[in-house]
Amino acid sequence: MLSAIILAAGQGKRLGSAVSKPLVKIGKFPIIIYSLRTLDEHPEIDEIILVVNNRNRGPVTRLIKKYSFKKIKTLVLGGSRRQDSVYNGLKNVSSNSDWVLIHDSARPFIDGAGVTKVIRAAKETGSAIVAVKPKATIKSSWQGNLVAKTLDRDNLWEIQTPQVFKKNLILQAYKKFGSGKVTDDASLVEKLGKKIKLVQGSYKNIKITTGEDLLFAGLIAKRCRRAI
Repeated sequence: MLSAIILAAGQGKRLGSAVSKPLVKIGKFPIIIYSLRTLDEHPEIDEIILVVNNRNRGPVTRLIKKYSFKKIKTLVLGGSRRQDSVYNGLKNVSSNSDWVLIHDSARPFIDGAGVTKVIRAAKETGSAIVAVKPKATIKSSWQGNLVAKTLDRDNLWEIQTPQVFKKNLILQAYKKFGSGKVTDDASLVEKLGKKIKLVQGSYKNIKITTGEDLLFAGLIAKRCRRAI
């Protein structure tokens, strides 16, 4: 059994939005609808735990009814940090679930084929994450913003979600390291010394953070004919 946790507790402060980020519209649909639709329709996902906040819980509940999503097990409240929200979701995964997929609702343009790839890769190694190669030249720096060196892009990846893990593995990682600084879920599994498979993702799988991202998302949605 595979459970999906969708994180939708973001406030959207950097968007300058009057509503919670998952409720901001891209075209005709709120951000959350895009990824929720993809995961709800995916044949390998058995249940969805949706992590929300006090501000958007009511509107999200109404959207679920409006769009007749079938796999949502429960809505849970997030915490003050992203890792707290993930852990709240993990605690609500069904006891007989073997695998957990974690996804940020702020990445609306995941696709079913990509979800299938990352699930299958995880079942080979125990963990897998979606990522893309950086397009820009990346440099590291010393103190004072002085260039230290240029990094080899062939060995660099820009990490995205979804990320898929054996349930007992991600729970162990969160219980042991979740109180510290967490940039993504896979970084905790790294600390356990476990293998994590990188799966080539899509450059369309952007994260909505600023107003500029929202403009770009509108163009992607129109090209995909998902919001027109």
